[in-house]
Amino acid sequence: MDDNPGASEPTPAIAVEVFGPRLPLAEHYARMLTDEGVLRGLIGPRELPQLWTRHLLNCGVLSEAIGPDATVIDIGSGAGLPGIPLAIARPDLRITLIEPLLRRTTFLEEVVAALPLPNVTVVRGRAEERAVLKAVERADVVTSRAVAPLERLAKWSAPLIRGGGRLVALKGKSAADEIARDWEKVMRLGIRDLTVEQCGTMLETPTTLIVGRRNESARDSRVSRKSDRRN
Repeated sequence: MDDNPGASEPTPAIAVEVFGPRLPLAEHYARMLTDEGVLRGLIGPRELPQLWTRHLLNCGVLSEAIGPDATVIDIGSGAGLPGIPLAIARPDLRITLIEPLLRRTTFLEEVVAALPLPNVTVVRGRAEERAVLKAVERADVVTSRAVAPLERLAKWSAPLIRGGGRLVALKGKSAADEIARDWEKVMRLGIRDLTVEQCGTMLETPTTLIVGRRNESARDSRVSRKSDRRN
């Protein structure tokens, strides 16, 4: 019913521009979020009227910022945002979802199996944990959405990014302010050239990104890992 604050948003016409022929997979994921995602407390019922606009499309357009055949790590993946929409839109990518909570990783594994998404791996743990750092290979891109302020996010992300790879974080209106506040500390972690970018300009509200590049230097990579373990 229209007056139900938990009524799920219907698939918008523009979704086909983001997901193409794989739109049915995105719709399947939307149904899983609407049902099990709400039941398990992974997404609030009041988010359902804007499920596509605020979540699936917002994350799916991240595909514009990532090159072909890249490896991607999504830290603090939660209910799978942005990693699952990205994997649907871009089957050429190899994506690892890192999430510490069991109930969330269980849901993510169910999504990966149900759709299915053979290009996605789920790892339970925190990005900064030594076990996780040993379990995953450094990626071309490390992404996240609404996980932490930039300095903390960079501290967790840097050891997971290969030399020359990129941090690509979904952010909001505060993106430029975060860079102005944290750029020096982020640079010490080996991430440079921070910029604010947008993707999904065909959407009513484009997705805002903070993008930075990891130093090529192997020495910087070792320093970042040691710094991360001390903190």
